[in-house]
Amino acid sequence: MEQQASQRVLGGARALLRPARASEALRAAWTPFWLSRAAVACVAVFAAIAMGPAQGGLAQRNADRFDEPALTHPVGGALSPLARWDAVWYLRIADSGYGGSHARAAFFPLYPLLVRAVGELGGGSPGARLVAAYAISLAAFLAALVLLWRLTSLELGRRVARSALLLLALFPAALYFGAPYSESLFLLASVGAFYAARTGRFALAGVAVAAAAATRSAGLLLLIPLALLWWQQPRGERRLAQAAWLGLGPFAVAAYALHLGLAHGDALAFLDVQGAWYREFAGPLGGVWDGITAGVDGARQLLSGSREPVYFQAAAGDPFRIAAVNVMLLGSLAFSLVACVGVWRRLAPAYGAWVTSALLLPLSFPVEPQPLMSLPRFLAVLFPVFIWLAIVGEERRITEPMVAASALGLGLFSATFASWHWVA
Repeated sequence: MEQQASQRVLGGARALLRPARASEALRAAWTPFWLSRAAVACVAVFAAIAMGPAQGGLAQRNADRFDEPALTHPVGGALSPLARWDAVWYLRIADSGYGGSHARAAFFPLYPLLVRAVGELGGGSPGARLVAAYAISLAAFLAALVLLWRLTSLELGRRVARSALLLLALFPAALYFGAPYSESLFLLASVGAFYAARTGRFALAGVAVAAAAATRSAGLLLLIPLALLWWQQPRGERRLAQAAWLGLGPFAVAAYALHLGLAHGDALAFLDVQGAWYREFAGPLGGVWDGITAGVDGARQLLSGSREPVYFQAAAGDPFRIAAVNVMLLGSLAFSLVACVGVWRRLAPAYGAWVTSALLLPLSFPVEPQPLMSLPRFLAVLFPVFIWLAIVGEERRITEPMVAASALGLGLFSATFASWHWVA
């Protein structure tokens, strides 16, 4: 039985990588990949030089507080423009594990573990780990685009697939797909889980769910859409075995909890630590109203011209900058709600279930004074949104304007991020 299961996994892996199809998918993915990553890199380098931390300014204070130059500048500044904010936490974990700060437990282990492993191949120095972090993110993003092309082609055809790849690669928050962040790995695991389940390879789907759950807590939510895809499979002797493979997802989280319990004495630290990041449960979708309030307050702040912050802008930093981010996040909320409805209307229920469940998590755990903090980044990995956008763009012949608008937003996000200003 075990040998048969192993053969099915290996057979599925070989099927996913058939040379003819892989080359076609790779050709389709390569252009949006290199165009978007080259653009982000160029803008980030320019912004880091021209708009970087000025002595005494907000960006300098952010860098002084959050940066760790020994990890992000091991060979000078050449590799540092995108090693900002959460990237520092991932590099710390890859360097010294989960000790030293309770807050580290919020960052799930697969990405930093891979960074450390690949970095050891280069000698294990901070420079090798930083190069490994970039390499893993970029390789995972390219692989995710390849699988997304194949999945979308299977569902809707090649034309929609090409548009979906371009819209995803140039989405403003897609800057994280080339940074030392776990977003690329999570995107790869989630697209892989869907594609494997959609083609009846539930052993591979279970492995992909486990990888997603070991990358981010939201990975467990993939069990909801995959259960729908499993239910749609023809009845047969293999149905129970297919369902059993999906149990690898909870197993991955249990393994992480076991490590935290044995090594640090708190198996549920990844749940308890949310307060350290100012996330509080506000009830199902409780963050929506707070986000609307913050966005409206932000608009009032910008229109008033006053430096006196209104309620939701009462935080350290430039009140105008905080207000502008909250307005942008309100726009992201509006887009995410419209996109969620659009995915349910135009795609199979499993895709709508994934978008809905994945959005429910951040929208129920708001952050004050920015209740919708990181929403664009959470949206970036929800690939059904970009399939729906591609459908709309192709039907209404507005794909090119949407791509241009996204590219402008990507440039703005990249410049802001690289100059040590919080963006998402």
